[in-house]
Amino acid sequence: MRGDPREAVHVHVKGSGRDAKIWVEPEVSIAESYGFNSRELASILRIVAEQHDLILRRWHEHFGDRRSL
Repeated sequence: MRGDPREAVHVHVKGSGRDAKIWVEPEVSIAESYGFNSRELASILRIVAEQHDLILRRWHEHFGDRRSL
């Protein structure tokens, strides 16, 4: 997992020249998106919301206390 631990929890979704950054907190929402259509984005948001707890757990395992830097 890569990213800036000083930013709010987020995930990146990439594929076929498309890219999206999705905030996980404070609520699941689109930060940036290039190339995904509205149906794909809705699906991405649904999946991120369904996996919210897992994403948070993995984020904190990876970054630990570095978020406070």
